[in-house]
Amino acid sequence: MELRFGIRQSDSPWVDSVWTCTSEQVTTMTSVAGVRWGLVFWEQDGRHYAAVTGPETRTSTAPVPEGAAFTGIEFAVGTSLRALPTPRLVDGGAELPDTTRRTFRLDGARWQTPGADDAEALVDRLVEAGIVVRDPLVAEVLRGHEPDVSGRTVERRFRAATGLTRGAVRQIERARTAAELLAAGATAVDVVAKLDYFDEPHLARALRAYVGRTAGQLRDGAGGPIALDLGQRRTS
Repeated sequence: MELRFGIRQSDSPWVDSVWTCTSEQVTTMTSVAGVRWGLVFWEQDGRHYAAVTGPETRTSTAPVPEGAAFTGIEFAVGTSLRALPTPRLVDGGAELPDTTRRTFRLDGARWQTPGADDAEALVDRLVEAGIVVRDPLVAEVLRGHEPDVSGRTVERRFRAATGLTRGAVRQIERARTAAELLAAGATAVDVVAKLDYFDEPHLARALRAYVGRTAGQLRDGAGGPIALDLGQRRTS
């Protein structure tokens, strides 16, 4: 197996999920569009690294080095870094300087590098320090409430917090859900009906743009490694 991938959902309101990945050889992975920013920590050949990753609006191919071990934290939509606004991270990211096995530097301070089991403890400390923040209006919108402000104000603050429009978030999340359903054995016809796509060509275009797979490839598990939870979830 080229990659060993694990992911768990988080009970923290600030965190969506925590994932791990180890690579046994040099390979490439299909990176799927996503609406969340994250922190990722990895080690290779005795050297340690940390980076902030941003939302991705399209699928791409990412190289994975041999013998690397990763731990990643995907933050809840609507959260952001005080020193690095999410709009600046869209389709990109930033490597963090001066990372060691034990610590990394973020927003002018050093923090203990987390493992998969203590990721939420790190996030709690970042929140307490005011380094990870969120707009309460955006959190309200994400819970399905309609704030007592204009739609233009909601859209402006939503984009400032997430780097994306509400429409883009819906489209990307729907395509990811469609991919997971197809990988679990659902037919394209079923997915079109369940997720309100106009027709199968509409679904196919969304999968091509955001997931980088066809419906057939997802059902057959074809196309190589992909950065998406397709039944590989392991709980801890």
